[in-house]
Amino acid sequence: MPLGLEAAKKIMAAAEAEAEKNNWAMAIVILDSTGHMVMLHKLDNTQYGSLMAAEDKALSAINYRRPSKVFEDLVAQGGIGLRSLALRGASPLEGGIPINVDGKIVGAIGVSGGTSVQDGQVAKAGADVAK
Repeated sequence: MPLGLEAAKKIMAAAEAEAEKNNWAMAIVILDSTGHMVMLHKLDNTQYGSLMAAEDKALSAINYRRPSKVFEDLVAQGGIGLRSLALRGASPLEGGIPINVDGKIVGAIGVSGGTSVQDGQVAKAGADVAK
């Protein structure tokens, strides 16, 4: 079952609160399980490129059923891990997390605008609300 609007609102509120608490300008995207956008918020002063990066991170999390940080870690290891760069749509940047409800992926959140760690922190704050 794809993520609905009411659940997306709760997830977005938690993610936004984390970003605002830390004074981070972020783009936050929430996708349903089909990869379609349910919600997008761009906080004030967020660079425009973060909109696309956030969506890419969320798509990566949905399509590969894992956080985008997995690909970031593989690339950072170098060597054979670099082959993950050949995976179509696999964003090698932290900040994309699948949203799981009752053991099923119902959507994903993608965040961009800060450092990779900051993006991941905000995405986790949102994704944790769905559990």
